[in-house]
Amino acid sequence: MKHVKITAFDCPDAWFQALSHIWNEGDIFQVGYGSETTETKKLNITIEITHPENRPLVSDKAPCDIKYVQGYALEYLWCGDKQDETYTYGSRLNHPINQIEEAVERYVKEQRDRQVTLVIRLPEDIEKSIDTKRHEPPCLSLIDTEILEGRMHLTCYFRSWDAYAGLPANIAGLQLFNEAFVSEINEKANLSLKTGKLIFHSKNCHIYNRQNKFVRELLEPKSRSDSSKRMASTMKDNLQ
Repeated sequence: MKHVKITAFDCPDAWFQALSHIWNEGDIFQVGYGSETTETKKLNITIEITHPENRPLVSDKAPCDIKYVQGYALEYLWCGDKQDETYTYGSRLNHPINQIEEAVERYVKEQRDRQVTLVIRLPEDIEKSIDTKRHEPPCLSLIDTEILEGRMHLTCYFRSWDAYAGLPANIAGLQLFNEAFVSEINEKANLSLKTGKLIFHSKNCHIYNRQNKFVRELLEPKSRSDSSKRMASTMKDNLQ
């Protein structure tokens, strides 16, 4: 199992670097059970983003935009109420205990606490029936928080992570989550905290086989340029 550590300046940089490392160094992994049984290329990966607050939060090449990310941060992380979903990260964070509210109140009282961890994964998520065709425990398992030198740093663990389609929305959404989290603490405690680093760990950050053509076009502009030239030549021949 290959492990890679990435240090990125901002969220778009983290996305490009993660894709590049997986594309060039990833292990082949044949998924045998889950939402999609297919071949993937994956790494055990650690990503440190030093300036996640930098805008834009999402690359214009990503398969999502900031409007989607804003909805994701609100509906899937902060509030968590979506009728068409069995659960969201937010629903796990809000019930049966409102972990976000409790975390805010804890930091209002004590900013030097190192025990404020928001947990999404539940013990019963390990259970599944052999007859279950689709078992979906949360990909995001926990969000650990810590204040250091006036900044709120988040450390997050993903058991499984779609590097092409999921990662850019996830990291941008968690930055928006952190900004809202810090804003709540500042308002209630009359503080001036800022957001800090985002650090992510995932044992299986992957590119699905069906995404290979999109990743290749993104990371290998020469092949994209050659393809465009061939298409132009073909069109020219057809017009003659």
